[in-house]
Amino acid sequence: MPRTFGLAALRVLDAVAHGAEYGFDVIAATRLASGTVYPALSRHERDGFVRSAWEDADRAHREGRPPRRYYRLTAEGRRALEAAHASLEIVPRAARARAARARG
Repeated sequence: MPRTFGLAALRVLDAVAHGAEYGFDVIAATRLASGTVYPALSRHERDGFVRSAWEDADRAHREGRPPRRYYRLTAEGRRALEAAHASLEIVPRAARARAARARG
């Protein structure tokens, strides 16, 4: 059975798929709170939809900031995202079909 996502989880996965690489990138792309983004990223990683890796701490310290954890979409994550998008497309089609039947 395909994995279902809540809207926030779907937005987080979609942001990673479209180039958001680390937590603050995802927050900026989705406009979701950190308390929503980071748990979603953790769940996506647990479920195999994203992989993460910490950047080199020395580089981050040279740039005067904490190390970033970078996220990448996995092949399984891409398939799950495509399935989720496809299921969302069903809703408008079904609504249009019902409206057409109602009009006669």
